[in-house]
Amino acid sequence: MKKVLAVIFASAMFLTGCSSAGSATNMGASEFIAKISEPGVVIVDVRTPEEFAAGHLQGAVNLDVSSSNFEAQIAELDMNGTYAIYCRSGNRSTIASGKMSDAGFTSLYNFNKGGFAELAAAGAPTA
Repeated sequence: MKKVLAVIFASAMFLTGCSSAGSATNMGASEFIAKISEPGVVIVDVRTPEEFAAGHLQGAVNLDVSSSNFEAQIAELDMNGTYAIYCRSGNRSTIASGKMSDAGFTSLYNFNKGGFAELAAAGAPTA
């Protein structure tokens, strides 16, 4: 019985430790496009500067989640703001939203059902 409880406890600790995007709301394309059209929402592109330069959502800021200074960049943001985060496929935006959630941001919207190409195809304004 003790072994079973130990396994359950260890599993629970592992699962809660892996849910880094706890407070981010994951969205599909139409929901995300509606969210970024709301006043005050900051659009965050977490791809590389090269990917960003090749095309991005209109009004987006580029904070490369794979750069060594990502945490320093998000520390300069208003933690009470609303952020809509996207990348190329949904993987990096999920990582970024997890890091932002861990840093104390609470109003996070993650496009994890695809990336920039899907948003552009769905009619999101691009630059």
